Amino acid sequence: MPIAPHVEKSAKNRTRLVWVAAAGVAAAALTACDAQPNPASTSTTDARQVTVVGGGQVQGVPDTLTVDASMEFVAPDATAAMEQTNGRQQAVIDALLAAGIEREDLATTQADLQPQYGPDNNAIVGYRATNSIDVTIRDLDLASEAIALIVSTGGNATRINSISYSIDDDSQLVRDARARAFDDAKDRATQYAELSGLDLGKVISISESGGATPPQPIPAPRGMMEAAVPLEPGEQTVSFDVTVTWELT
Repeated sequence: MPIAPHVEKSAKNRTRLVWVAAAGVAAAALTACDAQPNPASTSTTDARQVTVVGGGQVQGVPDTLTVDASMEFVAPDATAAMEQTNGRQQAVIDALLAAGIEREDLATTQADLQPQYGPDNNAIVGYRATNSIDVTIRDLDLASEAIALIVSTGGNATRINSISYSIDDDSQLVRDARARAFDDAKDRATQYAELSGLDLGKVISISESGGATPPQPIPAPRGMMEAAVPLEPGEQTVSFDVTVTWELT
């Protein structure tokens, strides 16, 4: 019959469509399987954790004294003011070097020249020159003598602006303070774990803040000071805060 070839072709097309549809279903099934969560790849960010802050402090005796000393002159002209100030400061430096202070422990911190105005603020009547140095004294037994030497050499031009104590090498104090801070944090975390009915696991993160307490300048009266300067170094505190996160198991 003339239509037989057409029927046979339609049957083949239907068979092909069935196979294509089956393949599509299979592919969709595989895709769905691949989209399922993998338990092995689950993030650990949901694990039970405890974060605490611990603190530690230790004290140390300062072994270094820094003196901020200035020489200051007022003169009718700028050149005279600078020459007098610089000459007097150089005399102080030479005296300190002769007394045993190392040159690297002397540092110029300021060289300043300012006009001085009369009562009406309209006319310059002179110039004030200032030259400042920091003197680091590493033998505290010589500190009082060194300050007296600065004053006696500088005379009425001397200004003792401040003194400050410090610890030259505080590395061991820092280690001790850090250890105390961590022990304090661990003790707190252990208590929280026990209260929760859990155990303290591995450390997840650590961050710290703190360090040696910076030396605090001690103001000194401007102008002349008594030759015998009583000095007491006291103690300085090195402190640390540490934030630690532990896993709870």
